[in-house]
Amino acid sequence: MTFAHVQEAQDFLAQNPDIEAFELFILDANGVPRGKLLHRDELLAVYQSGRPLPSTILGLTIHGEDVEDSGLVWDVGDIDCRAYPLAGSLVRLPWRQMPTAAVQVSMHPSEGMPATIADPRHVLIQVIDALKADGYHPVMACELEFYLLDQQRDAHGRPQPALDRDGGRPRSTQVYGLRELEQIEPFLADLYAACKAQGIPARTAISEYAPGQVEITLEHGDALQAMDQAVRYKRLVKGVAHRHGMQACFMAKPFDHLAGTGMHMHVSLADAEGRNLFASDDPAGTPLLRLAVGGMLESLLDSLLLFCPNANSYRRFQANSYAPLAPTWGIDNRTVSLRVPGGPANTRHIEHRICGADANPYLAAAAILAGIHRGIREEIDPGAPVTGNGYAQATEFLPTDWLTSLRALERSSWAHEALGQEFLGVYLAVKRAEYRQFMAEVGEQDWRWYLTQA
Repeated sequence: MTFAHVQEAQDFLAQNPDIEAFELFILDANGVPRGKLLHRDELLAVYQSGRPLPSTILGLTIHGEDVEDSGLVWDVGDIDCRAYPLAGSLVRLPWRQMPTAAVQVSMHPSEGMPATIADPRHVLIQVIDALKADGYHPVMACELEFYLLDQQRDAHGRPQPALDRDGGRPRSTQVYGLRELEQIEPFLADLYAACKAQGIPARTAISEYAPGQVEITLEHGDALQAMDQAVRYKRLVKGVAHRHGMQACFMAKPFDHLAGTGMHMHVSLADAEGRNLFASDDPAGTPLLRLAVGGMLESLLDSLLLFCPNANSYRRFQANSYAPLAPTWGIDNRTVSLRVPGGPANTRHIEHRICGADANPYLAAAAILAGIHRGIREEIDPGAPVTGNGYAQATEFLPTDWLTSLRALERSSWAHEALGQEFLGVYLAVKRAEYRQFMAEVGEQDWRWYLTQA
């Protein structure tokens, strides 16, 4: 792994004399950024010799609590593990009141042990390296949906859409509505400006399928770089929304009666010269694309916990909702889980529509790419693409509960080999702890009711 050179920090300090503090963060298994706030004088040392972080930082539940079974707590004495900055991640945070910048770090392969094995970014790198060793260079992009919510709850204590620019509150869906985008123009203007300042290629914005729901696409590129950008973009959206008195919500299903929130992942494979290996005048793509689809479908159940990591994630699965329901694929068809969009031959790719917006981009991408690699190696035929209404034709369905997905990942020999047994040992320990806590809080009867409230 290549880390940033100290010259990057020296140049940044010289060009930004007003910056007083630096957010140093690493992404945990749940996709939560965790770290420290450093004084300006501490930055150069991070680039020169890394920064010690406790081993437990990559073995926490979504609530930020230690998981003793992870092997990163008492067994190792919560040892300090060294993390180093990622090149290009040192950026200003324009929404902060105090002049602040951020730098993303990752665990060093040796100095970061034992936490290195639990670093989600390392998992993705290992999967990408395996593909590249066979001559395939993955290209990816993210589409992240989110709700813009008021920071104040309604009279019943429930979350509600944020006020529009004109003082009204969104009440109707108005998918693709232009007025709806105009009403949040101050937020969008600051968001695009912040993306430009941070080098994040934010592109098309649309009003999504619920009041206050928005989607902005990110430009495709190298898979690792694209997921780095998705991680920083998510942090950026939340920060800019907060600055505007709103809350950006990436929960998979925050409202019973409204659309869920997804993270669509676009993926293709290129050769060493950057030529798209899925490119074809045939709308179904090349034979290689079919094998990629076959591998993703074959690996879907084993991977589902990485795409849908929380109890709430499974409330998103319902018919006629533009969310997936079954292990299906199709050509330019939004009623299936894996869609091959239309467009010019050189743009041919697969849109993976299964992930909730609550998924960790690194882990979701790793599972997708590992599934693709499996399909190519084992020459898995995906069968005929679905035409027409995929919801009506489904005969096999995705699990609609957390425990089924957890057990599938536990039992998957393919996932343990593709994603790393040591990593999955930590990840599954975290997920088991979260599941036990959730069940203790809601109870079996309420859990069954919870699942039906999609």
